[in-house]
Amino acid sequence: MAEINPAFVLQKVKEVTFEDRDVPKLRDEHDVRVHIEQTGICGSDVHYWQRGRIGDFILNSPIVLGHESAGTVVEVGSKVKNLKVGDRVAIEPGVPCRHCDYCRSGAYNLCADTVFAATPPWDGTLQKYYIVAGDYCYKIPDHMTAEDGALVEPVAVAVQICKVADLRAGQSVLVFGCGPIGALCQAVAKGYGASKVIGVDISKSRAAFAEGFGADGVFIPEKPDASLDPVDASRATAERIVDHFGLGEGADVVLECTGAAPCIQAGVFAAKKGGTYVQAGMGQENVVFPITTACIRALNIKGSIRYTTGCYPQAVELVASGKVKPRALITHRFKFEQSLEAFEVVKKASEDTLKVMIAGVQ
Repeated sequence: MAEINPAFVLQKVKEVTFEDRDVPKLRDEHDVRVHIEQTGICGSDVHYWQRGRIGDFILNSPIVLGHESAGTVVEVGSKVKNLKVGDRVAIEPGVPCRHCDYCRSGAYNLCADTVFAATPPWDGTLQKYYIVAGDYCYKIPDHMTAEDGALVEPVAVAVQICKVADLRAGQSVLVFGCGPIGALCQAVAKGYGASKVIGVDISKSRAAFAEGFGADGVFIPEKPDASLDPVDASRATAERIVDHFGLGEGADVVLECTGAAPCIQAGVFAAKKGGTYVQAGMGQENVVFPITTACIRALNIKGSIRYTTGCYPQAVELVASGKVKPRALITHRFKFEQSLEAFEVVKKASEDTLKVMIAGVQ
């Protein structure tokens, strides 16, 4: 019997099915076929499942979900030189056009023609086999597990956020959010030599995890006084954080990884004059932003999305060296046949849920 390629497919909003598809063929001589062994679920996967769109990316036809994956190379194109059959790899899920000005400058995260796994209309990695450009696969050493390899993707996101911040050794870093990306930003910042890394989260369990993972200290904001103006309440929270951790005039670098308006506002108020504020979290599309404070303090305000040249190799190195240990984030593990159950767990967004992993088809 011919081999099949089981896949977990988003048919339309809130409707997923398992399909037995044909084994995919290499598209050209630079591609490889990877047997997927582990996949982490990202919030964007759940967002497409529940809402069918993220910004301009709209679900108009079925797609395979998943983009945080690692596996073993089982076929290589004739012009692939960096890999051979049997290599264990972390997969960078977005392959850009390589020809536009953004790609040529190294900022390929801005390429409009990127083929990104599980972003409409492109299929993702929750299938037995996945086809990808060979140069967007990165060999992982023997001591790294397939789970480590899959979690290189969120580590690379954190590497990019720190890269956008131009984070340097000796700086104080304040990170809003102790979920997977926030916690990884804290660990990457510490790995880069930050002198003081502080995590902020309203969840006691997530804050407790962060303190043992990458943060030097954590802060759990009190519920704001309902009589206060929300922005004034955020300013008061920022002042308490700065005072509690001895940050002087404020943090050198603020990384906002929640997208929540109170955190965005507090982040601006907690940054020192001339400091850097990076927005990575995405919540509601429009929020009240303390622009006057940002101007008066001459803050460097930047946005961060995905990853750019060098982020994936750096992420692999951070994990391989043990400076960042993403496997500690895993709270749930499921078999491929339990994919829907795994997605339901992520959808519930319980405080005790950090990273949910799905094993590949054997």
